Amino acid sequence: MKTVLLFLCLAALSSAQEAAHSARILFLNGPQAAAGPYYLFDGKEAQEVELPRMSFSPVYDLRPGNLKLWLLTKPPVDAKSVPEGAPFVLVPAGVTDFYLICGVDPSNQVLPIQMRLVNANSDKIGRGEMLWFNLTAKSVAGKVGSQDLRLGPETTFLVKEPATGDNSYPIELYFRVKGDDRTHPLIESQWSHDSRTRSVVFVFDEGKRRAPRVMAFSDFRMPKEKKEQ
Repeated sequence: MKTVLLFLCLAALSSAQEAAHSARILFLNGPQAAAGPYYLFDGKEAQEVELPRMSFSPVYDLRPGNLKLWLLTKPPVDAKSVPEGAPFVLVPAGVTDFYLICGVDPSNQVLPIQMRLVNANSDKIGRGEMLWFNLTAKSVAGKVGSQDLRLGPETTFLVKEPATGDNSYPIELYFRVKGDDRTHPLIESQWSHDSRTRSVVFVFDEGKRRAPRVMAFSDFRMPKEKKEQ
């Protein structure tokens, strides 16, 4: 009986450890230095976090299970004391690694920031691969290396390794706006490839620009890769 109880306890502990979350934050269209401090609150605990614009934040560990995460300017006493209307995202238990993409939201009177969850589980992005996220209502298409990229509004697209080793590769992209049949040039360049890391690329609107902005970020963290049997 003791052996069975010990086995169940170990299994539960292992399950809890596997279900823990880790997150990185990015303030895509934010200021160079976002005012702060900012706190991420999971309903039980709050931790101070960074909202960088040009790189991912440090990795933040979060407790396992389904979570509701609020972004606040000061740590609350408990969930009941969170100001109504504070920006939040819902995190499913199975999304163990994710990015929190922040954007400006002038309509939010509590904190003029909105958050968006991007699933970054290691089974979604492998080393050397690129996961593209179109956060706009525009369509983007073209070539990344020798591969076709077709990115509809508010969609995701995985590009396998666009080059071998650390070689550079050409990228040529165009965009279209809803209601306009014309195709507009977006990018014609050479990008560097790094086979050691996964890349995350965001297409987003910035200010009153007609053309969307494209920014790529490397994430060397591969936190929960499955070990080879």
